[in-house]
Amino acid sequence: MEQGNRGTMVSMLPQQNQNPIEQLQARFKHLEHGFRAWLSKQSVPVEAAIVTVTSGAQGAAIGGIMGTLTGDISSTLPTPPPQAGGLNPQTMASFKQAQALAGGPLIQARNFAVMTGVNAGISCVMRRLRGKEDVESSMVAAFGSGALFSLVSGFGGPNQAQNALTSGLFFALVQGGLFKLGQKFSKVPSADKDVYYSKTRSMLSNLGLDQYEKNFKKGLLTDYTLPLLNDSALKEVRIPPGPRLLILDHIQRDPEFQEKRKY
Repeated sequence: MEQGNRGTMVSMLPQQNQNPIEQLQARFKHLEHGFRAWLSKQSVPVEAAIVTVTSGAQGAAIGGIMGTLTGDISSTLPTPPPQAGGLNPQTMASFKQAQALAGGPLIQARNFAVMTGVNAGISCVMRRLRGKEDVESSMVAAFGSGALFSLVSGFGGPNQAQNALTSGLFFALVQGGLFKLGQKFSKVPSADKDVYYSKTRSMLSNLGLDQYEKNFKKGLLTDYTLPLLNDSALKEVRIPPGPRLLILDHIQRDPEFQEKRKY
């Protein structure tokens, strides 16, 4: 009998180790959902700080790799003498522009860290305050990242304030155009009824449960029903137990939903 049990256990081992990559992906996704759920419960400053740091680190890595591949092109340009800064500000500004656009790994890592980190941080704050992601929030985040990039990199002419404003506006216009273009070619239908799921979409995104938005729409669980949700309602739209607990916990902790429940 014992040998039979051993044989059964041995035969199960290959099945458990059959797809190690899928198991690793599932574990990583589980950790990611847990982290997003924890992050959504934090205050706005804490979430914004964490998002800014993590996104900045990713941007720094990308910038460092790109700087390594392209090399420091600005080093081939003639370096102005130190005294030239007081004699010809435009020459120094041109040299700083070359460094900002074609510097080495450290310079590019810094530039990408600033752009991605600031953009992600402002986007996080706008999403928490407004409860949605739209072109206005996207352009505000792009303006902030462009302005700070100009100040940190020295990109532009001698007037830093004017350069920051110009770079911010340029980044905002480009980001707004890309956002609209992405909406136009998006596969997700932009029907009028989607307006009633903006808070639901934001909540699910914060919890890492975007895939269950279709369940809410099938059950007609709009933003207005969020304060009324219970386990039975979520179960009827076929949302698994784990995500149901995360959603209900998020609603119970959200001051806006608690205020509406009183009425």
